[in-house]
Amino acid sequence: MTQITRRTLLRAGAAGLIAAPLAARAASHAAPKIVNIEGFAFNPGTVEITAGHGVTFVNMDNAPHTATADNGSFDTGRLGRGQEATLTFQTPGTYTYFCAVHPSMKGTIIVT
Repeated sequence: MTQITRRTLLRAGAAGLIAAPLAARAASHAAPKIVNIEGFAFNPGTVEITAGHGVTFVNMDNAPHTATADNGSFDTGRLGRGQEATLTFQTPGTYTYFCAVHPSMKGTIIVT
């Protein structure tokens, strides 16, 4: 039978204190970043993600919107109110985009 000592419990607790923040940080990087489209703006206007992860665009306006790359490399298609689209980015870089319906709306995705 294994005896659990106070020292063993303290070591396990310390390991948990270290592992928990690392697991939480990894989980936060794995979840897609959310960009709300509201008030004819992308919110937040700039997001940073790691390569292989995604950005979810959620249209909260009554008007249709898109998230379209300035260079044409991606496009969510036209999103109506309540619709969303997730784009995954594999290559590090800075990606600027706009709304094809309302070109004054602009945003940036930074992939590291």
